[in-house]
Amino acid sequence: METVALVWVLLSAFLHASWNAMLKKHPHPEAGVVGVITVAMVGGGLWAFGMKGEAFPTTRGLAWALAAGACESVYLAALSRALHRAPLGLAYTVSRGGAMLLVWPVSVLVLSEPVSAWTLTGAVVLGGGLAVMHVARPTGPAASGVAWAALAAVAIAGYHLSYKMALADGAQPPALFTTGLLVALPVLMLERSRSTGWGTLQRQAWSKPGLVVIAGAICMASFALLLSALNDSGAGAVLTLRNTSIAFALVLAALQGERLGRRQLMGAALVSVGAVLLGMPA
Repeated sequence: METVALVWVLLSAFLHASWNAMLKKHPHPEAGVVGVITVAMVGGGLWAFGMKGEAFPTTRGLAWALAAGACESVYLAALSRALHRAPLGLAYTVSRGGAMLLVWPVSVLVLSEPVSAWTLTGAVVLGGGLAVMHVARPTGPAASGVAWAALAAVAIAGYHLSYKMALADGAQPPALFTTGLLVALPVLMLERSRSTGWGTLQRQAWSKPGLVVIAGAICMASFALLLSALNDSGAGAVLTLRNTSIAFALVLAALQGERLGRRQLMGAALVSVGAVLLGMPA
């Protein structure tokens, strides 16, 4: 991987963990995510204005973009609930690590990606790390938070594969990103307004406007850097390195005063090692 691409993807991982950590600090994460994604979508729209050529050369590419948006809506709703109920380090590790464990077999069986001793070992280590983290089952709100994080993992796997298929069909990254959020945002707004009311949703979402705007800008920048790295390097290496965001999330969680138990820290370390092994060339 080129040095520039390596820097971009590591910065993207840090930024991704950062906007999640900022959402965790929002007084109403389930509403705050609506504001964050609104800002990110506006940024994506501005990015798309500079695009040259056809956004979606094929109908199939557009269909994959719409599918990615549907998965994004589930992911964002589940993520906000997970962060509201469980510690950042626990919720983030389960969602990102679980997604990798789901994407890998699909990539091998459906997309014909190669298998090696490294990837098999990585899958086992990553799965073992997730299991170790939950030998002592969380109780109370954290238990439901982990369940939401598991649902987020399924949705992450879904949009990851959908974006990959759309890019393979020639979709342009700015259009792909913006289309996904154009699908996800109305679903999020409808789902939250039905339970809180539109006025309450607006007040809660923008109760910390500075935090929301910065988190939204960071979210958009994280994705832009990821796509830039994907243009210069292999998808497997890039997407695996981006999951170093798990380690960044644990550091940010510690800075926020969270303390994971020894077993959970050991499990998170295994998840990180497994993610790296999954990205080793076959």
